[in-house]
Amino acid sequence: MSHHFYHIFARLPMFFRILLMALTVILTLGIIVTFIEPETFHTIFDGIWWAIITASTVGYGDIVPQTTAGKITGIVLIFFGAGFLSAYLISLATSAVTRQTDFLEGKVAFKGKDHIVIIGWNERSREVIHKFLEFHYKGSIVLIDETLKKNPFSDYHVQFIQGRSHTDQTLLKANIEDASKVLITADQNRDELQADMNTILTLLAIKGCNNTVPCVVEVLTAEQAANAKRAGADIVIQSNNITSSVMLNSLKTEGRVESLLSLLEQLDGSRIVSRSSEPFINKKFNDASKILLEEDSILLGIKRGANTTVNPPPDFIIKDHDVLIVITPAS
Repeated sequence: MSHHFYHIFARLPMFFRILLMALTVILTLGIIVTFIEPETFHTIFDGIWWAIITASTVGYGDIVPQTTAGKITGIVLIFFGAGFLSAYLISLATSAVTRQTDFLEGKVAFKGKDHIVIIGWNERSREVIHKFLEFHYKGSIVLIDETLKKNPFSDYHVQFIQGRSHTDQTLLKANIEDASKVLITADQNRDELQADMNTILTLLAIKGCNNTVPCVVEVLTAEQAANAKRAGADIVIQSNNITSSVMLNSLKTEGRVESLLSLLEQLDGSRIVSRSSEPFINKKFNDASKILLEEDSILLGIKRGANTTVNPPPDFIIKDHDVLIVITPAS
């Protein structure tokens, strides 16, 4: 029995073990002094009270041993009880500092739910998180990266997990099973093909842990976009294609690109959302646009199946299962 108890005791955290030893010494000597000097310590509680005050070095002096045996008990209490209690406080402080350091260095598992997981530390992910914080996002954000040494954000809404994003250990530490959405950014430190392969590998690992979580994936090469879709990506962003289109237009036409970039910056204060076609079935695109304008929203286009049509003809008929792409004011 004692051997079993020792193994349980040995597995406890250090500060719990020190606390138990300190309490054992203090309570034992507090009870002993009650029997040594019953005329001074009228109850066991008086003995325990004196032991706690003495071990904590407060020393009120309201109850003081009078006999030699009682004073020897006090000396033993000061040597052992105060020592254990001081060691406990030091261990507790060390544990708190270690916990805070582990939290900053991404070693502590995330315990929340319905959070957004952002994978990869780069300018895009930094800007995305800054925008969330700027708009006073109330949920939690978990940043996963293997190159960062500590959390780059001091905001308590952002928790950092250090590790490889394609391993189950890292994903489970980020509580991927209860995440609401995932953004996987491309690793700019790798070759484009290698970056996309790493992205797809991460996507497969995520879907293996939680096959229902929506995943937004950035790919750099056009040929890997289809593979990302096959791997389960809900939205694939081909960032190189977007950048190339802007560059091409900047070479072909003056002024137009500045207007486009200005529009994209303005969208930071608005939201591009998808809306159901149910209220607009069998209506013309022009009529639906007028209805949405009354709601201070702009109808950009229609997504039908795998095809998206931006600014279709005014007499374009909206059908069931179409998806409306709308710009709405920021809430």
